Amino acid sequence: MNEQPDDMTPAKAVRASDTERERVAKLVSDAAGEGRLTLAEAEERLERVYATRYRHELAAFVTDLPGQEPVRRQLGGFPARLRVHAALAVVLSVFLITRWVASDAAFFWPAGPMFFLFGSLVLHARLAYWSSRRAAPGFRRWELRPSGAQRYVDPAGPDDRGKGQGHE
Repeated sequence: MNEQPDDMTPAKAVRASDTERERVAKLVSDAAGEGRLTLAEAEERLERVYATRYRHELAAFVTDLPGQEPVRRQLGGFPARLRVHAALAVVLSVFLITRWVASDAAFFWPAGPMFFLFGSLVLHARLAYWSSRRAAPGFRRWELRPSGAQRYVDPAGPDDRGKGQGHE
């Protein structure tokens, strides 16, 4: 959905899938459940959602609802780096299992390396999830204080204790 709906022609338009229609229908139903849409509006939108043919037309049904991201297609629903990591873990696991079968070993030695392969995949997925979440307003990910906060300045001026004064 990187293209604008204005420049979509029937030759360029991509047909919407049932899954995409269901996702938009759920967003409309949730908005009606929250009271953002009346039942009549929700029914009208749902009828139009299920009658929609092209993917770029689906975004129009949720654009006026707060907090809704535009409907877009993600391949597999995962970032590309995570998909590559998963594919690499599977390929290496198949290779390790093939080596184990060929070696006639009495115990399943690929379990150790496979544990680390898939453990790193789980950690990567968690990192991707947490880094994709939005930070609270006014906070930056690398700071512990709000970005608009001022540092405390003592109205009495800098601390002069211990500088040039004798202790009695």
